[in-house]
Amino acid sequence: MDQSNATLLLDGFACTLNRKEYLQGFSQVRQAHKRELIDDYVELIADLYRINGEVRQVDLAMSLGVAQPTVAKMLKKLIANGLVEQQPYRGIFLTIKGRKLANKNCLRHKVVKLFLLSLGVSEKNAHRDSEGIEHHVSEETLLMFSSFLKEKKNVF
Repeated sequence: MDQSNATLLLDGFACTLNRKEYLQGFSQVRQAHKRELIDDYVELIADLYRINGEVRQVDLAMSLGVAQPTVAKMLKKLIANGLVEQQPYRGIFLTIKGRKLANKNCLRHKVVKLFLLSLGVSEKNAHRDSEGIEHHVSEETLLMFSSFLKEKKNVF
């Protein structure tokens, strides 16, 4: 029996899964989950800086609905990755690397949201859904979303 494929019958629909593709997809999702939190923090820091002109640890904690020690732990990780600098009595700043990542994530979010809106998804749901999808969509798919938007809407 060939164990590289598995067929499931769910609610009358047959679904054949290629084991190798399934495992690759699972690996991609795990990697995206690892990056998600970093991406969200960097995006939030950029947004808060743009709005307030400064970012403090307490601002991040309030925005995310988490305790300050949780933010402090993540900031150490962001500093170690060269994405932020934290200056005593001055707040938190994105490095050049951090700003590049924030801009990349902002563009990914925008493309996914515009694509969902072009399909007729409501503004509210497009915003919410794009927040999750942006972390998981491949570069190839994102490029296809952009191409679709250029052809259909002349958005980009």
